[in-house]
Amino acid sequence: MTQFREPDHDIHPLILDRWSSRSFDKKAIPQDVLHSLFEAARWAPSAMNAQPWKFIVVTSQADMNTFNSFIYDGNLTWCKEASAYALLYSEKFYENGDVNRAHSFDAGAASMLLALEAENQGLATHMMGGFDSHKARETLHISEQYDLHVVIAIGYRGNKSKLPEALQQRERPNGRHPIESFVTFGLND
Repeated sequence: MTQFREPDHDIHPLILDRWSSRSFDKKAIPQDVLHSLFEAARWAPSAMNAQPWKFIVVTSQADMNTFNSFIYDGNLTWCKEASAYALLYSEKFYENGDVNRAHSFDAGAASMLLALEAENQGLATHMMGGFDSHKARETLHISEQYDLHVVIAIGYRGNKSKLPEALQQRERPNGRHPIESFVTFGLND
């Protein structure tokens, strides 16, 4: 188990080891390793097997600079050292035109599998809601039939000393609420 996290119940160590790092070591991710992350996302469950998630993945500095144009400054202080970015978005409608109420949930499942496979491959991920979705939609020419969810910073964990001092204090796995705070077992009469 990790030095910062201790589960109340037995779970796979990969789940405990995954956390949202802000410190990255800007080195290239081999293409086959990067592809394995999206292969994992591919196998996420989805309503009606619609698989509504989409990713735009960038690794070149020029493409990352395009993403930097719509990532909020608070995130830019640390994420620009990541090796890759991925924008996660999902289609709001089924092929028959009906509304897919589960598209966001399904995209979240895909992103979690991606994050777990990243950890398995020795990589870190950090999902950021802190971006201008209107500017991203316009810049990347994404139609209104999609919802934009997060930009994911992907890379190798770096030394936290490269971060601003305030962020160095936060650069560690954090805890979670106990399951009793969010799970009700059985129906109370």
